Amino acid sequence: MFTLRATWMRGGTSKCWLFNAVDVDPLVAQAGGLDALLTSAFGSGDPRQLDGVGGGSSTTSKAAIVRRSPASGIDVDYLFAQVAIGDRRVEWGSNCGNCATAIGLYALQCGLVAVAEDVTTVRMRNQNTGTILTAEIATPGGAIPTEGNAAVPGTSALGVPVGLCFTGLSTDAHALLPTRNAVDVVAAGGVHHEGTLVSAGAPAALFDATALGLTGSEDNATIAEHLPLLVTLRRESALRMGLSTPDQPISHAIPKVGVIGVPRDYRTTSGDVVRADDYDVSVRMLSMLAPHPAIGLTSAVAVAAASTVAGSVVARAVSASGSAHRHGTDGLRLGTPAGVLRVGLERGADGGLQSVTLHRAARRIATAELFVAASSLASSVH
Repeated sequence: MFTLRATWMRGGTSKCWLFNAVDVDPLVAQAGGLDALLTSAFGSGDPRQLDGVGGGSSTTSKAAIVRRSPASGIDVDYLFAQVAIGDRRVEWGSNCGNCATAIGLYALQCGLVAVAEDVTTVRMRNQNTGTILTAEIATPGGAIPTEGNAAVPGTSALGVPVGLCFTGLSTDAHALLPTRNAVDVVAAGGVHHEGTLVSAGAPAALFDATALGLTGSEDNATIAEHLPLLVTLRRESALRMGLSTPDQPISHAIPKVGVIGVPRDYRTTSGDVVRADDYDVSVRMLSMLAPHPAIGLTSAVAVAAASTVAGSVVARAVSASGSAHRHGTDGLRLGTPAGVLRVGLERGADGGLQSVTLHRAARRIATAELFVAASSLASSVH
């Protein structure tokens, strides 16, 4: 039996188990590898993750290993894990902005970062992708917050307000496009689909809703009916973006895949009415093998980045909406199943995208000792 110390946190609309690297590193070799340790701790291999701490959904089966960074100008490095549910495997190819929100607060509460007198800035590097992020947390008088009144679309739960900024984005629009095309035509199901393949926040394949027979403002039950086609489009996009080769196993984590449409009136999953005038572009994303209940923050960054590329699927939808909104002033408003998410965009003097900012909420739920059975580790290895 292995004992593994952990902290359970909510960041935005996700829940993440966070581990200090000093607790994880000594156990990896004994456990037969990090994948084996995490899948066993989470109870993966069972769709309910009954014999572990996983939540049985893509937004609640996440982990990160956090450590002090040796790099100049970076406070903490973290390795993000999307732990599969029905299978005993871990996806290591992406990042999670909601978990990064939680990591910023975790680093402060655990003493990995010194608290400032007014606002503490936590500089983070995602080791999976190299993405640099900063989390800004109010610490008046040097007090470290444990609760707050910030809310985000997709949950009524409140938390400590965290400003999450993705920095180090390319100022060259073409560098955002792995294929160098504002629009690619991807064939699937005997139909040619127009999509923008972008790499910012996370690699993402964003498809025009029209060819899918959708508007982009449907509920998630309708999006789920198109899951096989969207999964096929993800696979074809991964090949085009150089994220995988035909002989490699299919990844359900990257690229993120989504449906883009012009604004229309719709109802959120909680029944609230969102008017077309309230947002700039509709977005419906997949998370692993299911429609995302809101939108992942790395996906939001990808959509925001694509909106700055002339002729992209996203830019066309924003333009067709006739929105009076202007980039660089108020940012971009994304219509998601959970409601409207506002994304701040900062451009350089040349018009290129420099940073993307989102306002989130986080809260520490528990600290725990996880007991991982040796028999579970053996079955995950074999």
